[in-house]
Amino acid sequence: MRQATDEVWIVIAARNEATAIGGVVRELLGRFGHVVVVDDGSGDGTGREARRNGAMVLRHVINRGQGAALQTGIDYAVASGARYIATFDADGQHDPEDVAVMLRRLEEERADIALGSRFLGRTVGMPGLRRWTLKAATAFQKLTTGMDLTDAHNGLRLFSRRAAQAIRIHQDRMAHASEIVAQIGRKRLRYVEVPCTIRYTEYSMRKGQKLSGSLRILLDLAMRRVRL
Repeated sequence: MRQATDEVWIVIAARNEATAIGGVVRELLGRFGHVVVVDDGSGDGTGREARRNGAMVLRHVINRGQGAALQTGIDYAVASGARYIATFDADGQHDPEDVAVMLRRLEEERADIALGSRFLGRTVGMPGLRRWTLKAATAFQKLTTGMDLTDAHNGLRLFSRRAAQAIRIHQDRMAHASEIVAQIGRKRLRYVEVPCTIRYTEYSMRKGQKLSGSLRILLDLAMRRVRL
């Protein structure tokens, strides 16, 4: 399995995450061979901390949004010969062990992409209102795309090289999550949902895990901003 995990490239979109990014990178490099952090126009030492802890750092001079940063990192990983590419949040919400589980499932089921699901797995400290809005967004996603997922807006994903090359993120900001799901369905990529753990902390909640962000997910879907 170590040989396989050396073929996994972790892509992290990060903006003003100097406080958390070093620990996230160290934890990932304990399991995986490559971590790419895309510093998306940070005004703090995010890029410096990520590089100091062993990550390859790419930088957007201006803030372009999470979707754009992920596409930059995915492009870099593909160009570098990555066999598998995982997207991972910068604020410490995700567990690196879940990526290893996703890799096993991807290989066992010969899928193109593995999608993390907090609702098949578990959440720690998740506010009740956020749970409701995410459930509502997932139901709306099913109505608009036909994709029957339990968690349509989880940032933890694992792409095969084929899937990473087939999917192109055009939505620069938070609508990219819906766009990815829509493209999986439209391009008939084989997917598997894998239970994962999401840890909601005071830091991650302050950094953007808010009701307003959840409502924006619903608004993006309702306004049909996703390219189907």
